[in-house]
Amino acid sequence: MRIAYITADGRGETDRLIAEAAATLEAEGFLLNGIVKVLQDQPAGSHHCDMDVRVLADNRTIRITQSLGAGSEGCRLNPEAIAEAVAAVDQASVNEADAFILNKFGPEEAEGRGFRAAIAAALEQDIPVLVGLGGGEASRKGFAEFVGDMAETLPADPDAILTWVRG
Repeated sequence: MRIAYITADGRGETDRLIAEAAATLEAEGFLLNGIVKVLQDQPAGSHHCDMDVRVLADNRTIRITQSLGAGSEGCRLNPEAIAEAVAAVDQASVNEADAFILNKFGPEEAEGRGFRAAIAAALEQDIPVLVGLGGGEASRKGFAEFVGDMAETLPADPDAILTWVRG
């Protein structure tokens, strides 16, 4: 079982590294399962709340945030959209994947939901798993409890990430 994570300094840098690694691997013919964040410029005043993910198995894009109105200062994940993304990943045959990539092991996964079962299924099939891990204490703690000492820490370096996945 192989699982690795990356954490990069700078807003959106982990997402960028994960998305670019997935794009390179796809161009090389790798079959991927999981999701990556769709990289897009955020318009001024958007609070950086609009977030789309791309399901790697079928190239579907899903908006996983919801607008809470003009007066809102925070962004909110849309639980229905997250469930749709999880279902899309679950429906893809993990047996056919060369790697499983998740842009972020976040609060849902830390609490035992989200993409956690998909990660476990990939590991059971000896499919390498690459995840982004943010700086949130709850997510880091949940990840450590989930994988124990199994996970490798990768540097925030594109070549190192690709070399590990290609394994």
